[in-house]
Amino acid sequence: MSGLSRRGLLRGAVYGAGAAVSASALSGCGSIAGSVASADEIQYWTLFTGPDGELMKTMTRNVEKRVPDLKVRTTVLDWGPPYYTKLAMASAGGRSPDVAIMHLTRLAGYAPGGLLDPWDTDLLAEFGLKPGDLNKTLVKRSLFEGTPYAIPLDTHPFVVFFDRDVMDKAGLLTGDGRLVPFESPKHALELMDKLRKDTGKLGPVFGHANDAAMGWRMFWTLFSQTGATFDLTGERAEIDEDTAVEVVRFMADLARDSRTMDVQTAIAAFANGRSPMIFSGEWDMATYKTALKDRLGGSPIPTFYDRPAGASDSHALVLPHQDNPDPEHRRRTHQFVAELVKSGLTWASAGHIPAYTPAVSSAGYAKLRPQSEYAGAAKQLVLDPPVWFAGSGSDFQTRMCQALDPALGGSSSPASAVRTMVSQINTLMAQPNPA
Repeated sequence: MSGLSRRGLLRGAVYGAGAAVSASALSGCGSIAGSVASADEIQYWTLFTGPDGELMKTMTRNVEKRVPDLKVRTTVLDWGPPYYTKLAMASAGGRSPDVAIMHLTRLAGYAPGGLLDPWDTDLLAEFGLKPGDLNKTLVKRSLFEGTPYAIPLDTHPFVVFFDRDVMDKAGLLTGDGRLVPFESPKHALELMDKLRKDTGKLGPVFGHANDAAMGWRMFWTLFSQTGATFDLTGERAEIDEDTAVEVVRFMADLARDSRTMDVQTAIAAFANGRSPMIFSGEWDMATYKTALKDRLGGSPIPTFYDRPAGASDSHALVLPHQDNPDPEHRRRTHQFVAELVKSGLTWASAGHIPAYTPAVSSAGYAKLRPQSEYAGAAKQLVLDPPVWFAGSGSDFQTRMCQALDPALGGSSSPASAVRTMVSQINTLMAQPNPA
């Protein structure tokens, strides 16, 4: 089936699913398209708000200053399902922006259906950005049938933050200020008991209650460390359920002090000193830095099982499909993206790890603390399984979290959580990819 045919099916599926929803989504896309002021401008859709949004504006303005006559019109949309729905409909309907941000874990739901156009790596290299300059794991995941459909800007992994002073007094830091190694889940729980006893504070906290992603991130991190089977390539899931139960039980034990904490409560517990350790996304680094200042330490997720691994995703740049793109306009879009990705050191100030490896290895990055302390997380990335229904902001992650939450809160068993997870995954696998 051709990409065009798949796009036509998507259009029909979306329209057929509910006229009200489609009309609303199209209205949103229509208003965006109507904001175009000049055909010479590069139309850029992002999902960045808050500090990330301001930083992206700064980086975009800096690119415009460096490149003569390059103008970029940025449209910021609410991130999550609405963003991805509008992006898909814009591509299917022939009203797409020139370039857009996409979580790399969502690529499997877009590239196979012809909703994206491939990047010209020779053209990017002409503007100074070569595939060898980018994180290898992310580059590999950016391919569909061997062709690059995404250019990673960063990776934003699940990491650990800690209060350096408290952890040091408890004997849980090495001489160079790093977390002591955890030899096994049992050893980790023993050390966390020591932390509670020696400091009189809570153990590590983890905000997961009623969240649509955090429970899954922790599970996927720990399960990936085991190397056990989690195969979604067939008609039904093949998952090592015994190992999954063990992992969920460890999750509940490890974060027993935060069984009912949502993300904001856990952040507050860490920031106000009730707990000296938190499992968190690096995107909350600025909040912790403001509260703890130089006491803030960071680390990749420790290796509790057999191999290093940490759940992550990547903000990547994609070319939403256009039927007849202007060659010169496409060329300038490539130039814009090359310049943006090479601005990785600026982007790192938000806490994200640049995909552009020269930025990570620079002297400037080494001075960023705690960013440089957890930069090793970029070497142990595990992204969601490459299936159309997974990825950041997906219904898949929501369903996994809803299955895990009762077990983490103590109201159901780990075995029950895993049975529900597997059942939900098989339900999703039985559904056709709408694209």
